[in-house]
Amino acid sequence: MQNSTHKTLTAIDYASYMENAISYAQYLNEMEQAIAQPTGEKAQYLPINWQRLSRLNKIKTLKEETLIALQQINQTQNWLVISEHWCGDASQILPVLVQMAEANELINLKIVYRDENEHLIDAHLTDGKARAIPKLLILDSEYNLINEWGPRPIEGQKLVKDIKMQADTNVDYATELHKWYARNKQVAIQNEVIKLIV
Repeated sequence: MQNSTHKTLTAIDYASYMENAISYAQYLNEMEQAIAQPTGEKAQYLPINWQRLSRLNKIKTLKEETLIALQQINQTQNWLVISEHWCGDASQILPVLVQMAEANELINLKIVYRDENEHLIDAHLTDGKARAIPKLLILDSEYNLINEWGPRPIEGQKLVKDIKMQADTNVDYATELHKWYARNKQVAIQNEVIKLIV
């Protein structure tokens, strides 16, 4: 969980981003199109991310405790997720956030692309410098920022930092990170987000 170092956006700004954001269904549709007509060097990551998304879309990942906590929300929340199709973390996290939003009709989840919204991501940098995604921005009914979360669970973030600090290692942090996601079974995502919304 990373906090922004300079929140300069207003409720009006967030409302505008929400208005222009897309649904998860549209996000998936546009990802399918991008896979069918790949462009750019990051297109190579789309097929494996599609597999991850598809697998998680088919299974129920939410714990009973998560569902109970989500039902305690009694006022509208707008969840704005900053993402990209090529992002491996997003492929592990987005399906969980979507399931959480669908568990309470008061939660309205929309998605925006990072690379098309630089001002937004720059207001929510990780460690004050990285445009890391996905980022979940939790807004109230008036589009005021309540909290934010991302780009990955605390334990996963520590794992990546530890591997990157080992300059002489041949370990691929992405491989180890996705192994961690598989072992964790999306529990950390739920636990950390729930603490921010109820």
